[in-house]
Amino acid sequence: MHDPAQLRRRLAEHAVSGRYGPFLAVGGVLAVIGGVLFVMALLGEMGERAWHLFHINWLFFTGIAGGSVAVAAVHKVANAKWSGVIIRFAEASVAFFWISLLGFVVIFTVGYHHIFPEFHGLGHGKELWLSYPWMVTRLGVGLVVLYLLGWKMVRADMIPDAYDTRDLATGSRQAAVARLARGYDGSPAALAAVERRIHRLAPAYVVTYAVVFSMVAFDMIMALQPHWFSNLLGGFYFMGSFLGGHMALVWLMFFGAAATGVGAFVSPKQRHDLGKLCFGFTVFWAYLMWAQYLVIWYGNMPEETGFLFARLWGPWRPIGTAVFTGLFLVPFAGLLGVAPKKFKPTLGLFAAVSLLALWLERYLLVLPSVTDSPGPMFGWPELGPTALFFGLFLLAYGTFGNRFPMVSPRLAALTIEREVHHIAVPTVGETDSGEDFDSEADVQEDLGH
Repeated sequence: MHDPAQLRRRLAEHAVSGRYGPFLAVGGVLAVIGGVLFVMALLGEMGERAWHLFHINWLFFTGIAGGSVAVAAVHKVANAKWSGVIIRFAEASVAFFWISLLGFVVIFTVGYHHIFPEFHGLGHGKELWLSYPWMVTRLGVGLVVLYLLGWKMVRADMIPDAYDTRDLATGSRQAAVARLARGYDGSPAALAAVERRIHRLAPAYVVTYAVVFSMVAFDMIMALQPHWFSNLLGGFYFMGSFLGGHMALVWLMFFGAAATGVGAFVSPKQRHDLGKLCFGFTVFWAYLMWAQYLVIWYGNMPEETGFLFARLWGPWRPIGTAVFTGLFLVPFAGLLGVAPKKFKPTLGLFAAVSLLALWLERYLLVLPSVTDSPGPMFGWPELGPTALFFGLFLLAYGTFGNRFPMVSPRLAALTIEREVHHIAVPTVGETDSGEDFDSEADVQEDLGH
């Protein structure tokens, strides 16, 4: 058996050895190209199209970032032990929150009149609710509160890790780690205090996430076609973002494991567990979609069915078909078995298809409500904002990865200890699968045994 202290020390070395230079390089190029194309569209005759895609991409990448932190928060609430090696890869999406706030300010200043309709003839109550001052205030305050809770939770989770890595960090990461570890002495009492704080912040984030992202859906999607309404749209948006957080974690896990060198510690069992969550929330997305569709369609009220009819018939139908296929049919069929969840190429493939379909879903929810075009269009006015937001997400994530520990030694060690124990002492229902034993051998080899 390996030495737990040696294992934790080795994990601490990995935590501060990761280099996210490729994220910064690719993100920088995409952000510059996207920014140039976006400005060109604004200065030309295609500004409306560019603003519409700016709005869509804000909704998508804000959802991915918020959903990824929600994944981490739910794991804290559930006291999950299996995800200790990979959970920081989800938490690092918190770095995009500041970009999201900046994008929100841009939308509600220079972009507002290009995106939102005039709210007249809706009745006093709805007009008051959708009035500019009230909308920007509730959304702005809600997002700030949500993002502060998310950052405080992630920061608290990194404090013990910063203490473990304080003598290993170098360069710009050294100062960031030292600031995090300040005032923490590594004692059991100090760790218990940090854990109590995490377990207060995590459920607070989860509840606030559901409330704030519901408001985002109502105000930034449903309000674009204000005569249509759906009480389920809020849950549809934040649970779709939660699904996106799991699918994004698949790829962030692949890149993060390579960047930090912890690939040997990410076992097929962990990929299987993550794949099961991806599969489960794929089914839940389909349930919410069907529940929303069924009530509206059988109600057959024109102010409700018009929203669905515009998206599921005519020139928009191929997009609707692609959304249903990519968000449900393909990942449902692909992730139904055990092997595709454990096998990296198949897990990555189905996660990529789901993320692309989720982007198309945001596109479909927004664009038919605001565009004058009779059908979907995608040219450089649409490419610009998409590349800009993707680049900014990579830049924010890469900056976080180069400054903070990207592996939690204490959580990762707990995961590995439990996996090795379950391999050595099989419980009822467990089998001696070759893949699981290979993962233990990889751990031993990485430790130098």
